[in-house]
Amino acid sequence: MGNIGTVTLVGAGPGDPELLTLKAARLIGSADVVVYDRLVAAEILAMIPPEAERVNVGKSTHHHPVPQEEINEILVRYAQAGRNVVRLKGGDPFIFGRGCEETARLAEAGVPFAVVPGITAAQGASASTGVPLTHRGLARSVRYITGHCKADEMLDLDWAGLADPETTLVFYMGKATIRLIATQLMAHGLEGSTPVMAVASATTAQEQRLDSRLDRIEGDLARSDLESPVIFIVGAVAGLSGRTSAGCLCTAVLADPGAERCHA
Repeated sequence: MGNIGTVTLVGAGPGDPELLTLKAARLIGSADVVVYDRLVAAEILAMIPPEAERVNVGKSTHHHPVPQEEINEILVRYAQAGRNVVRLKGGDPFIFGRGCEETARLAEAGVPFAVVPGITAAQGASASTGVPLTHRGLARSVRYITGHCKADEMLDLDWAGLADPETTLVFYMGKATIRLIATQLMAHGLEGSTPVMAVASATTAQEQRLDSRLDRIEGDLARSDLESPVIFIVGAVAGLSGRTSAGCLCTAVLADPGAERCHA
């Protein structure tokens, strides 16, 4: 084996190419090989050098033309051939991006690797809609949750722990399971009136938003034209959607003496 290359897992962010980090842009522009996912923006792919090799390993719901195990081996093979590889992933590589599965295989094969974080979809949607994920007096914590299980297994989550009215829940990949998510959260104590905001293609020109509530989101989503990728923000902060600014409820919230004890 000759000189071994390196693999860098790079987060491409939530969609808007201007949200790409400077480090990510530099690495993309100097790569020998770019192995990329379906959700990477065309403007970001345009940064790849013309002489670099492109490998599309994108997945969609129920359609995985390149299994994860094969993606792992692709990365190893290119690196062992001495190529400098960028593994380009939507969002952040280590937030529902299966990045650790890839780095584990690289470590096993003795391939040097690094990880460059990206802005995840929850942060992107929060910024583009003006809906905060935490807010003093409304939400003291936030949880990111997958709405999709490996091999389409049943979604089995700690529903009792999730059904906290002072926690913002952000569900990724939950369009196909939103009925189960809503039903279980209500069964475990969240009110049906809990606000829900669905955001499709967050931060892009194609962004779409749907304001609903827990007991209506399934029907509202079915009647909408939102297409994947969709994330769902569940909790009191979602009720701020459509306001002129995320801070417009501050006066009302702080009018509650108990609100002072809560810090976002």
